[in-house]
Parts: sequence; C-alpha cells; structure tokens
Amino acid sequence: MAKDFSTRAENYSQWYNDLVIKADLAENSAVRGCMVIKPYGYAIWEHIQAVLDKKFKDTGHVNAYFPIFIPKSFFSREASHVEGFAKECAVVTHYRLKNSPDGKGIIVDEDAKLEEELIVRPTSETIIWDTYKNWIKSYRDLPVLINQWANVVRWEMRTRLFLRTTEFLWQEGHTAHATKEEAITEAETMLNVYADFAENWMAIPVIKGTKSPSERFAGAIETYAIEALMQDGKALQAGTSHFLGQNFARAFDVKFLNKENKLDFVWATSWGVSTRLMGALIMSHSDDNGLVLPPKLAPIQVVIVPVFKTTEQLEQISQTVTPIKRALESKGISVKYDDRDTQKPGWKFAEYEFKGVPVRLTVGPRDIENGTIEIARRDTLEKEVLQIQDIENKVIHLLDQIQQNMYDRALSFRENNTYRVDSWDEFKNVLDDKGGFISAHWDGTTETEEKIKEETKATIRVIPLNNRLEAGRCVYSGKPSDQRVIFARSY
Repeated sequence: MAKDFSTRAENYSQWYNDLVIKADLAENSAVRGCMVIKPYGYAIWEHIQAVLDKKFKDTGHVNAYFPIFIPKSFFSREASHVEGFAKECAVVTHYRLKNSPDGKGIIVDEDAKLEEELIVRPTSETIIWDTYKNWIKSYRDLPVLINQWANVVRWEMRTRLFLRTTEFLWQEGHTAHATKEEAITEAETMLNVYADFAENWMAIPVIKGTKSPSERFAGAIETYAIEALMQDGKALQAGTSHFLGQNFARAFDVKFLNKENKLDFVWATSWGVSTRLMGALIMSHSDDNGLVLPPKLAPIQVVIVPVFKTTEQLEQISQTVTPIKRALESKGISVKYDDRDTQKPGWKFAEYEFKGVPVRLTVGPRDIENGTIEIARRDTLEKEVLQIQDIENKVIHLLDQIQQNMYDRALSFRENNTYRVDSWDEFKNVLDDKGGFISAHWDGTTETEEKIKEETKATIRVIPLNNRLEAGRCVYSGKPSDQRVIFARSY
C-alpha cells in the first residue's frame, strides 16, 4: 500500500495528497477544484456528522434546509458580508440551454436570461434571515435554533483535497435571540461544542479564542474559533462561531415585539464546521505508514485477519472468530472480518495499517491450537499475543487507550512547538526554522497585523479566551501591549 508514497520529511504536501488518494478517502473530479469523496472517506464524515448532529440536538437545535440559490440582491443588504464573499461567488445567469446553430453541441440560450442573477450558496445568512423575517414576530417566537447540513460553493483558485475545494460539505447553524447576552452565550456554547468534539472525538487539542477584527467573519461583531496545530507546524482553523449582533436583522428588517411591548431587532449567531475537519484528522495523527484514525471516528475499529491455506483451516478460524466478532459488536464496536481468499494476509495487514484501522486481530491454525490471538495497535504498531478469552476486554480497553494516546501525543507535539517570542528577529527565525504556534505581543492595530502578514505570511490565529493580561511591547512595532496572541502560518 505504501509503494510510491511520499514521507512527511521528504514533501509534506505531497505526503498529504498521496495519503488522501491512496487511502481511498477522496480524489479530484472532472470539475476543476471539486472532489469526489469516496466511500471510506465519506464513512468518516458520516461519523463526524452523527456525533455533531447529536450534540446540536442535545443543546436544543433542530435541522432544516434552505435553498442553494440566493438572489443577488440579498448580498447587497449587508455591506461587509458582500465584500467578504464577492470574489468567491459562482453566479447563475441563465436557466436554459439549446442546440448550437452549427450543430456542434449545445450553447446557453440567450433568451433565457434570469431577471435577477442567483448566487450559488457560499454561506446562508442572507437567505435564512430573509426567511426568519416571516417566522419571527414576538419574543414568544424566540429563540430560533436551527442547523442545516449542506454543500456550499466558494470559487477557489488554488485547491487542495478536503482543506480547500470549490465545493465542500458542512453544517451551518443560524440562531435568533431576544437579547445580546443570549446570542453571545449561544456563540460561546457552540464554540465549546466544537472544542469538545475536536478534543474528545478527533483527539486533537485546540486553542479557543477570538479572531482579530481583520480576521472576523464578514458581517460578524465577534468571531470565535478553535485552532489546531498540524504536524508540519502550520495552524488549521477547525471551527468558527460568530456573534452577528443585529447586523443581519437590520439588513433584512427582522423585528420582534419584546416583553416591554416594544419593537426591537433580533440578535443573531452563526457557526459551522466543514469537511476541512477531515484534513485536520489526517494531518494531526497520520504517519509515513498511512492513516492513523482515532477509534471514536474510525469506520472500522477492529479488523480480524485469518491466516489460512485451506478451506478447512478457514472454517476452523471462522468458528473461533465469529463469537468474538459478535461479542465486540454487541458493545457497539465496529468489526470487520476479512476472510477474502483473493489477497494474502500480508497484503491485508498493509492495507488496514495504511487505512488507519485502530486494532488488528490475527488468527492462524497455530493460534487455534494454542487458544491465542495476536493483537496489533495502529497508533504505536505494537503487537502482543493474548489468550482468546482475554481478547474482548483487551480490545475494549485498548480502543480507549489508543484514543487517549493519540490526544496526548498531539498535545505534547503542540506544547513542544509553541514558543514565547519577544523580539522581531526571534519571531522570524522561529517561523522559518521551526514553525508552530508563536505567543507574542501585538499592539492591537490592523496596520501592524497586515505588516506582519506581508513580511512573514503569519497571521493572528486567535486571541485566546481568558487571556492573561501581561504588560509588554508589540513584537513588531515595539508599542505597548497588554496581552499575547497566537501567531502562525496556516492553511
């Protein structure tokens, strides 16, 4: 499986691309910048969806669906929003095709021009808030807590599987509240939901914080984000939650009669994560042998590979393995028994190792005689031989151990690659020689932020929540600063 597979040290970018394709997660499509998510990759995404969907519903949200097409005029109602997305929009201008007069193919029917162009959804704030105008009349109609699972289109010039594609899958929550305080609480709650999911399911430690004004979502008053550190020392934004204030309510005239019997504009939030999480999962944990998947999100948690030469041997192994498989499945563990006779055991070992299956059990004729099974874990590649009667408890505990070990290893990597920097020369040297997160003072101005980005390609990833006040001087301008922020180069 690993033949012609780049290593991280040789070419990290190529390693990532090779891994996505060779592990059957996704591939480029015939449509420029778009991808085909293959069954194994989509199975991981379905696990992500299932966990998050339950978390959303547990916090009072319900799912709905809104149109993929948005009238162009909607975007002009919120100035910063249109400015933020104008360069990424795909636009529908006609609604019909016809045969070419020269008989060579088809052309757009010039007589079928739309009265108003339609934007293919890059995000849904505008269409949703136009809808909420009809739903919300009184404080009794609030809060509105809605999420949708959808696809969006943002016309990207430079694409990369999962990390940045023209079309991608995501969820987007859009909520409406009677007070500013309720909306802020909602935005912070959803940030914590994302952080909990990243750390306890994806085994990825994250830093929670707010974005600088220049990095905020277009139209937001405040953007909260979780940032993760990838193995190449670059940051990846893994989720965002936005306090939108009353901007969209004003733009779409969404008013309600409050408890004081006065008309007021609704307070709003939006929040989302996308298939970019797949990229985070790969780059946080995988190695030069292929994928390493956290057990909680692995489509196959345990694979059982029989080693046999004859049909009789396979039947004996199957009689031993079937009760084990059923027992593990009764505990909610996903188990695959690969008894194919078209591939040799060694090939299967390599395949499942490459695809990141957390635990592999191997059983041969000698194991049947001895009452043993070999168990191998993907995260450390360690193996041991156990008695058959001990396998069920061992697998259950081992899956938990692997999950925790993957988180601990990623946390250790982040801690070892986070640097406190106080001088501009040191800032540049760390970025160029080490990468990682840089904790440094910033004077709070957009001008300084832009200069740092221009000279180093590093941006402020987050201003950490509950940031400790600390007097200092900006790493770039030397002006006074009262706190450190997190800088990094990013995806």
